[in-house]
Amino acid sequence: MMSLEMIMSTDLITVAPADTLATARNLMHDKRIHHLPVLDNDNKLVGLVTLTNVLAATDSILREAENRIPANDIVVGDIMVRDVATVSENASLRQAALFLEKHRIGCLPVVNDGELRGIVTDTDFVGVAINLLEQIEDTEPFDESESLDDIAEA
Repeated sequence: MMSLEMIMSTDLITVAPADTLATARNLMHDKRIHHLPVLDNDNKLVGLVTLTNVLAATDSILREAENRIPANDIVVGDIMVRDVATVSENASLRQAALFLEKHRIGCLPVVNDGELRGIVTDTDFVGVAINLLEQIEDTEPFDESESLDDIAEA
């Protein structure tokens, strides 16, 4: 049986409330991630910055240059989500997936006694779904006349 611990990311990229929007945006771009847990000086989870937060806070290039707010002048603490939904590392995969779906959120930080242990995202659950589909397909006869390219073009 798969557990939350098996699919959550534990090599976490985090930011502090005093970090800048520019820092958060660059980390997301460079690491190809959409969620950044925000930790205080005691390494406690105090917020979450999502790609949506970053895009909403980024000033438009359509605004006149003299009226733009530089990304280095905006701090993470001002744009982060403070009321972060979290999940215990003891929660089941099903419980976490149902929570993500019900609340239409993209990630759940995994905590134990207030300490951030990992993060599970909707992308992690797509990986689980792919794994399960592959297991189902392994038990069904394969139709060699149907290729992946044919399916993708349909």
